[in-house]
Amino acid sequence: MPTKFVFLLLPHIHILDLAGPDQALHEAIDFGAEFVIEYCTMDLPVTTTSGLPIGHVAHYSKVQLGKGDFLMIPGSAYDFMISPSFIDEKSLFKWIRAQYDNGANVCSICMGAFALAESGLLDGKNCTTHFKKTKTLQDRFPNIQVIENILFTDQDRIYTSAGIAAGIDLTLYIIEKLKGSHFAHLVARELVVYHRRKGSAAQESEYLTFRNHIHAGIHAVQDYIIDNISKKMYLTDLAEIANMSERNFTRIFKKETGITVNDFVTLIRKEKAETLLKNPDLSRTEIANKVGLQSEKQLIRILS
Repeated sequence: MPTKFVFLLLPHIHILDLAGPDQALHEAIDFGAEFVIEYCTMDLPVTTTSGLPIGHVAHYSKVQLGKGDFLMIPGSAYDFMISPSFIDEKSLFKWIRAQYDNGANVCSICMGAFALAESGLLDGKNCTTHFKKTKTLQDRFPNIQVIENILFTDQDRIYTSAGIAAGIDLTLYIIEKLKGSHFAHLVARELVVYHRRKGSAAQESEYLTFRNHIHAGIHAVQDYIIDNISKKMYLTDLAEIANMSERNFTRIFKKETGITVNDFVTLIRKEKAETLLKNPDLSRTEIANKVGLQSEKQLIRILS
């Protein structure tokens, strides 16, 4: 069964809170992820804070999520999130809790944390929101634990992210949990997000680090290394991909990434090997061959 992602579009929605995660999921679908995206809203018309109206969307009561699905709640204007009319939407908050009780994951982006807090799902949980409103969220809901200076949290199938662009970081994190580091790398690369930022305890993948530069030739080499890690890497071939001389290529690679090309190859081999080690049907010799090494001894050396 495909994994369903349902975006709850609240009035006065911040467009990037919606568009960033939505685009990341669409890119994942283009790469073959079995995801389905749906949208729902309240009785009120939906217009973004920038004035862009959104057309007809199904009422949330018509939408049901199941185990493993994701309810995504992008942020809206703060004044709306604390308005008496929104706080009085008891049926909406009951519906949000019901989706969680059905086994769905629930995710807030930026001010969307206020909706989760109103639903009661954040009681006793860690969470975060836009840095300007962390204290306000904590003061309004003393039973939750608001964490500052992090991009996102992940606890008991409840995810919360900080302001706006952090929603992309959270969505890439979720994609990585569902589809693996290399798949998340492909999506990030398509979005031209070469340097995925960390959340709380999440470890940053080597597929995505050392990409915080804009040199197209070096990006092309990094992509080639990741996609062909089972092959032996020759400096001549890599320099040709970058359209440089070998000497200039080694210098520019180190300048742009901060590490040597050999070190980058080793890091990618190590990450790929650590993933393959989770497969009990593969011997260490087979894993070594799949990451471009000649023996189990070499594999042990890069893993140590």
